[in-house]
Amino acid sequence: MATDLIELKNLGKTSVQWLNAVGIRDKETLEQIGSVEAYRKIKTRGFKVSKVLLYALEGALLDAHWNQLAPDLKAKLIKEAESNGQHQPEN
Repeated sequence: MATDLIELKNLGKTSVQWLNAVGIRDKETLEQIGSVEAYRKIKTRGFKVSKVLLYALEGALLDAHWNQLAPDLKAKLIKEAESNGQHQPEN
């Protein structure tokens, strides 16, 4: 059964509305798309978002408060989000 987005950590009414606006309506879809792609879709749609939304989406998937994410994970998320969909090879 699909989990309502509003039940996830870090996600409030506005972020859920943004997710719905880009076709993400449950946790399972968010998991399939991933936090970075969901963030990109929302940003591309023209909503004014900050990096905190990206952290919040990842935290929602991990069931953790966004502020508890490790700094290296946050940096990785930002790098992926700013890569314009280009895959960055790992070294």
